[in-house]
Amino acid sequence: MALDHDVAREHDQGEEVSAATVVAYVVAALAVLGWFLYGWLVLRQGFVNSVGEAAGTGFALLLVVSIVGTVRRSRR
Repeated sequence: MALDHDVAREHDQGEEVSAATVVAYVVAALAVLGWFLYGWLVLRQGFVNSVGEAAGTGFALLLVVSIVGTVRRSRR
């Protein structure tokens, strides 16, 4: 049991997230929300279609963040 706690402590010591990263995530979340509202209220394409389109956009942004993070880690 002690070994599990030691391993967990080693993994908990990650890098801190910068304020710029948090701001970028908030801006991205607001952009996805805006995209959903634009499709639903302005284009009148339906609630389910707007949710699907916004979800797809969000997953694409997560994929970009993952790729950028992988490239940045590989340079270290």
